[in-house]
This record gives sequence, structure tokens and C-alpha cells, in this order.
Amino acid sequence: EHVHCFFQNKKGHQKAMEKVAYAMLFGDYLNQNVTKAKEMFEKLAIEGSPKAQTALGFLYAAGLGVNSSQAKALVYYTFGALGGNLVAHMILGYRYWGGVGVPQSCESALTHYRLVANQVASDVSLTGGSAVQRIRLLDEVENPGSTSGMLEEDLIQYYQFLAEKGDVQAQVKRLAMSFIVVLCLAVFFNKYYLRRATGNPVGQSGLGMAYLYGRGVPVNYELALKYFQKAAEQGWVDGQLQLGTMYYNGIGVKRDYKQALKFFNLASQAGHILAFYNLAQMHATGTGVMRSCHTAVELFKNVCERGRWSERLMTAYGSFKEGETDAALVQYLLLSEQGYEVAQSNVAFILDQKGAKIFTENETYPRALLHWTRAAAQGYTVARIKLGDYHFYGYGTDVDYETAVIHYRLASEQQHSAQAMFNLGYMHEKGLGIKQDIHLAKRFYDMAAEASPDAQVPVFLALCKLGLIYTLQYLQDLNVSTCF
Repeated sequence: EHVHCFFQNKKGHQKAMEKVAYAMLFGDYLNQNVTKAKEMFEKLAIEGSPKAQTALGFLYAAGLGVNSSQAKALVYYTFGALGGNLVAHMILGYRYWGGVGVPQSCESALTHYRLVANQVASDVSLTGGSAVQRIRLLDEVENPGSTSGMLEEDLIQYYQFLAEKGDVQAQVKRLAMSFIVVLCLAVFFNKYYLRRATGNPVGQSGLGMAYLYGRGVPVNYELALKYFQKAAEQGWVDGQLQLGTMYYNGIGVKRDYKQALKFFNLASQAGHILAFYNLAQMHATGTGVMRSCHTAVELFKNVCERGRWSERLMTAYGSFKEGETDAALVQYLLLSEQGYEVAQSNVAFILDQKGAKIFTENETYPRALLHWTRAAAQGYTVARIKLGDYHFYGYGTDVDYETAVIHYRLASEQQHSAQAMFNLGYMHEKGLGIKQDIHLAKRFYDMAAEASPDAQVPVFLALCKLGLIYTLQYLQDLNVSTCF
């Protein structure tokens, strides 16, 4: 008994130490102290703490308080994952998916992401998963007020009020139970109430659940299917999801993977986390579709990014708004390691603005370049243009017009970016990293004006200048030919 108590105390002590070390790392409730946090993580790692091993992996990956070493980072992340740490699994999933410090391997990424997604999906309640607020710091600067709608003071107070009322998931369950009680009374007393409940998709979906699981009524798959179909016809996401599940498992209907795929796709368009999870499983196993590791990984990644750790995005944003730039940066750095594209672009933005004191000035641009590269690889257009700019001006790298052209061209062709088209027009006009060609310059300027109304004034000025250059060149050529 004494031995059991000792181990219980040791475990409790370890958990407390982990919390303190992470609080010091992120500047949560304590003054940020990366060096002290590192020392604590090292002691905890020796005791076999997977959380501490993952944290040390992060410190070596980011070069925080230690010299950056991707090899050491990988070792610590692997130990963390072997100990069952889900964040470590998520980081390894992203690394294998993007080939970050390891050879690219879709199958390895799938293994790690699927393991995390299984846990995230099992935590999902009736709410369909938590909403993740992804605020881009760059967008907020360029479009003031674009995110303020969510963050108005009265709305924050409303959320605090809800939080103080108790566990939201428990409230949802209580509402569901209340609905079932009302439903049972309606069945018992008067079928009129049932008709009223069947008039809206929420009621229909609730009735479907009641008949599917026998809650207050006898199990009746035929009626469950009927009510889910009615709810789905009105675009109700839970109706679509449950129909998909019934067809996928052959509950009350003949198993039909094509129908399951159709309804899971519909539910995923409304953002239901379990729809993404089920689609990922189908693509991973080749059930009802051609097996696609790439599609499965992208879907599982989406599920993983809705896990409880996504709350850190808002904590980081809060730190940034309060002027605690280093605390925000470290939090975004960990999230970017986990593969959150918005965190990668926010890290790059903070470094680009030279707002962080945690890194030396000569480290700032190379680190920003690395994170713009990762964000661009995940399809963020602005990051792709930033890569072009960094190579054009020589930020964090040598001036390289040819590489700048490649990035602008990618942003222009894949994402139809007006800014990229304008930049290509300018480079054609000046002959920078590309053949000088006034006609092609005009073509790119015209394309930029068509792609965005905001580009029309700069394009008009550029075309006026281009027309002047063309006229002068024409007159010069005319003089030369007259002389001869």
C-alpha cells in the first residue's frame, strides 16, 4: 500500500512539474523563462515523462534555449510518441507528410495521424467537434476589423458566462436527455407532439437518434432512416452524418459505400469532424473509393487539428494582443511544429515584423523564410508571394531573381494572385530574372487588373509608365533608322 502511495505521489508530482515547465515555456500565468523550463524538462525526461520528451524535441527543433538540432528533435519526438504523447504523434505525422527533417513518407504520416485522429474522434460529443478560430495576424493588419466580429468584448463576456455555467458538453447531453424525456411523453400522451417534432430538421434528427438507439422508444431502423432522410433533405448535418453511418455499417439498410460516401461528403461540407474522420478511414482503407494515402492523410490532419490543443491558437493570439510577443511566438512555434499552417504564417509574420526578442536579429529573416516556406507548401498564397519577395530583396537568403520569378509564377498560376501577376509584369518590364519583354509585362499587368479591383489603380499607373517607355523606345528606334 505504501509503495502504491509512493508511485501515486510521484505521478502527481510529475504532472505538476510538467504543468509548471510548460507554463514557464509559454509564459502562462508565470514569467516566461525558456532556460528554466528546459532544465525542468530535462529532469522530467530522465524520469520518462513523454510530455517532457516532446517538449525537448520542440526546443531542439526550434533552437530555443539550445542549439537547433533536427536529429535530436526527432529522437525526443520519437520517445514522446512511444510514450503515447498525441502531440508528438501529430508532429511526426506532419514531419513525414512534409518531409521535414525526415524522408517524406505518406504511409508513416498516415500511421501517426490516424492514431491521433482516433482519439480526437472518440472525444467528439453531440456538438460535432470544437470550432477552431484561425486568426491570421497578417490579414488582421492588412484588413483591420476582419476578425474583430468574433472578439468583441460583449461576446467574450458571453463565452465567459457560458463557461461559468459549467461543462458545455454536459449541457448538450442534458439537452439531449431533456429532448428524449419530452419525446417519450409525447409518444405516451399524444401523437400530435410527434408531428410537431417532425416539422424541423433538429427534431427529425433527434427522432432518428431515438429510434436508432432505442432511447425512450423501441429500436426501429426503418423509422430512424426515414427521419434522418427528412433531416438530411433539409441540409441538417447530423441527419447527413447518421445516414452515412447507417449505409456504411449496413444498419437497417443494405450496406452501400457509395451512399455512405455521398452523405459523409455532404456532412463534411458543413465541417462535421466525424464526417472528415469517416471519409479519412474510407480513403485509407480503399472502402468504396480508390485507396488514396494522400487524401486520407489530409483528412486525418484536418481531424487532428480540431483536437483540444487547438485552443492554444486563441491563447497565443491573446498573448500577442497583450503585447507579449515572445510568449505568442513560442506558442505559435509549437503549433507550427504540429502542422498548423496558420501558426506557421503567424510565426513568419512576427519574425518579419522584428517583434520578437527571443531570437537575435541575424536569425530573424532566415527563420521567417523557413516558416513562410512551410506555410506556402500548405497552399497559403500570401506565404508564396512572401517567398518571392524574400528572394527578390535578399531577406534571409541571397538575392535571386530567378527563384523569385518561380514563386510569383506559382502564386499566379495556382492561386490566381493579382499581386503575383503584377510582380511578374514588373520583372518582365525590367528584365529581372526573366527575359525583358514589354508585351508580356503589359499582359501580366492586365491580368492583375482583371484578377482584383484593388490592382486597377497600380496597374493603370504601371501601364502609363510602360506606354511612355514604349513611345520613347519607338522614337529612339525611329531616329536610329532615319540616321541610316
